[in-house]
Amino acid sequence: MNLLAPLYSFADRLRFRRHGNLGQYGEDLAHRHLRRSGFIVAARNWRPPQGGGELDLIAWEGADLVFVEVKTRASGEWNDPERDIDSEKMRALRRAAKDYIRRAGAEATTTRFDVISITGKKLEHFRDAFPFVLSL
Repeated sequence: MNLLAPLYSFADRLRFRRHGNLGQYGEDLAHRHLRRSGFIVAARNWRPPQGGGELDLIAWEGADLVFVEVKTRASGEWNDPERDIDSEKMRALRRAAKDYIRRAGAEATTTRFDVISITGKKLEHFRDAFPFVLSL
């Protein structure tokens, strides 16, 4: 059991009650979830220098480089958050991931895209949510 969990929850309530940034709150929850699951988080909110997309979280799971898109909604009243990732968003994520791989010197064969969907207090982690395509 993580002894710091109550402290994190209390800090989250204070911080996000004042600022109300639901997306940042979701990324914080996703970051903690990945760390608890054994991932090593290498970067948050990484943007290629030339622009064209943002990678919410970049992490290593063993030898696999994982790009994580986080989608957060206060409720699932209208639709599931992960359904907001359309072909244009996937193209932007792939372009940014390709640039990160090139700059980091990582192996593209061990790369995947995960999606973490947060609705209210429910967190779902979709592994290998969509394919990584080398040619863009």
